[in-house]
Parts: sequence; C-alpha cells; structure tokens
Amino acid sequence: MRDGSVVSLDLQAPWLTVIGLGEDGLAGLGDAAKRCIASATVIFGGARHLELAGPLITGEAHVWASPFERSIDAILSLRGSPVVVLASGDPLHFGVGATLARRIDPAEMRVLPFPSSFSLAASKLGWALQETQTVSLHGRPVDLIRPLLHPGVRVLALTSDAQAPAALAKLLTESGFGQSRFTVLEALGGSNERLTHHIAAQFSQADVNALNVCAVEVVADKGARILTLAAGLDDALFEHDGQITKREIRALTLSALAPRRGELLWDIGAGSGSIAIEWMLTDPSMRALAIEVSAERVARIGRNAARFGVPGLTVVHGAAPDALSGLTPPDAIFIGGGGSRDGMMDAARSVLREGGRLVANAVTTEMEAVLLASHVRFGGTLIRIDIARASPVGSMTGWRPAMPVTQWSWTKE
Repeated sequence: MRDGSVVSLDLQAPWLTVIGLGEDGLAGLGDAAKRCIASATVIFGGARHLELAGPLITGEAHVWASPFERSIDAILSLRGSPVVVLASGDPLHFGVGATLARRIDPAEMRVLPFPSSFSLAASKLGWALQETQTVSLHGRPVDLIRPLLHPGVRVLALTSDAQAPAALAKLLTESGFGQSRFTVLEALGGSNERLTHHIAAQFSQADVNALNVCAVEVVADKGARILTLAAGLDDALFEHDGQITKREIRALTLSALAPRRGELLWDIGAGSGSIAIEWMLTDPSMRALAIEVSAERVARIGRNAARFGVPGLTVVHGAAPDALSGLTPPDAIFIGGGGSRDGMMDAARSVLREGGRLVANAVTTEMEAVLLASHVRFGGTLIRIDIARASPVGSMTGWRPAMPVTQWSWTKE
C-alpha cells in the first residue's frame, strides 16, 4: 500500500445501535436516534430508559437481566438483527457501551451519545471539565475518591443512589476535608432537576434523588489525609506492625519497578501492602496482588487499601512460592519478604512476563546472599541503600543509621 492511498474495507453494516438518553427522554434525541428506536426489532435498557423511550418502541423491550452478563449474551445472540440498547448519557464513558465494545466489533455497532452526567454537571457549575477531576462511584466503593482529595481541586463524582452523597460527605469529614464545598446535582436535564449547596461536615439533606452527581471543591483542614503524588508516602499514613518498606526505600523501589499504565504487580511478602498500594496509586489502570502469609496482616492490607482509595487491590492469603500457583502472570514482581525460601526466586523469575521487572530487597544476610548469587547468575542491577535519620542524642542531635538495604533489580528478556 502506497503512502496516502485510500483502502476500501468491506465492513459489516452496524446492526447494534447504542443510544444515550438524558432525563428529558425523547425530547433530547435527534432524528437518527428516534428512527433507530422506532425501527428496532429488540430494545434493551433499564426500566427507566424503556419508559422514557416508550412512545417510540414497537419491538420487543427487555429490561436488563440479573446478572447483567445474561443480557449481554442475549444481545450477542441477535447479531444481524436491528437491536437498540438504551443507556444514560455517553454510553462509552463508564457506561454499557464500553462493556459491549469489548465483545462486539466496532464495525457492527454505532453509538449515539448524549452529554454525560459529568458534562451536564460541569455546564451547570461553570467548571472547565478538562480542569476537573472525575470519578465514577456508580456501583463502586466511595473510597475511590480519596487519591483526588488535594486542596483546591474540583471533583465531580457520579454516584449510585440516594445514600451516596451522605456517605461521601462523611468520608470527606472523617478524612479532614469537612470544610469542602459540596454540591448535589440531582436528575440533571429533567423536570426534577435540583442543585443544593452544602459544607461537607454539615451535610444533612435527606431527600436526595437516586440520580445524582456530587461536586466537591476540596478544602483541607489542618492534618487532612492528603495522598501526595510523589512516591514514598509518609509511613504514618499506613497501618502497620513494623513490617513496612520505609518511605525512602519504598520510593527507590517503586522507581526500580518502573510502573507502566495497565500493568499487574505481585507484591510478595506484602506486610502492610505499602508497595502494592503505591503502585496502584500511580494510575487508575494499575493492578496489584499482595501475597501475605499472616492472616492479621492480610486484614490490615485490606484496611490500608480502602483508606488509600485503591479497594481493588487483591490480597492473597498464603505462603509463597506455593501461593503463587494459578495467579495471573505479572508484569512486575516485588519481593519484600520470604525471598530466601527455597525455590522463591526461581518461581518468581519463571512466571514473570517477557520484559517484566523483578525487584527484591534484603535486610538480612541470608536474603542478601540470595541476591548476590542471583546477580552473579542473571545479571541485573545491584545497589546498597544506607539511610541515616537525625534524632536526639541527649540535648543535641545526631545521625542514627537505619539497617542497610541491598536491592537487586532484573528485567526478563
């Protein structure tokens, strides 16, 4: 094919149309969307969406099944017939359109979006959407907002139900952001639209429409729990029993792990889960498994993950290397504990994806010997990290050295 030439592809005509609806129903749709609804053999959607589009529907109407996957399978079984799916707002922004696009060739599907809830909320508030943080809490833990809570930041949060604004206001208050300005935007674009303004710590509104977006203008109290963007968060933010990779070592470890969007980390011997948690904080697409043998620490990792806004962290209770069997192969592995066990290093190296990174830290001579031997056999990078902290010496101040850490980093080729 020559540069600049045009190639005609024989693509199958779209049989599935995904239409975004607003609270104004049919009044907000264009002619093309209305024609699709009227001519569709089968239509899927939520009960509310089917009611809004009801005057135009002539085909079979199906309310979403439970579990939801049953409806997706039903749609796929109708391939080739004119099918319409009704959704809220922009179907490809935290919507059913994104789910369908993972199963259906884009050439077989067209999407007719309506402004998203975020767009509608921003337009009501006069906020520049590109300067606003957005998060979907629809069917997801409210803790996901925590990493966005920085002074002066504006956040739009799509919620699940009428109870979510109160839960969000409580989280803000308990985390030291109680003076944040808090707006609840209900039923945007419809006849029941309403905006109410509050201070998070004083939120007491009882009658909230289930269809709502919360807008937060973040104000931090003294001592607020702010999760900074830098690697190496304050140790005091973590619940731990002493088994934690200290902040300076953690920052260097994360640098060596070199996280890239969408990757999966195994944090073996996770302790407090600090490495896995900070790995996930680098980007919402990051995934991690924390493998830990202590049941008490497993529970603690779960609590830490929630408080850092990464509730999707998966915790595996068991002793490596046996506990590694059957897990999804990782893009990166950190070994912070148990690395001197028989077979551990070989198991970690063998399961790592090509191009993956393995980082292991040692504070004991036994583990250091393992890392020295691994460096001789496989190459990689070996460094020694010595940290000293200023602390009182009588009435004066002196340097108190921490235990030195040997770190081995290796990339699988």
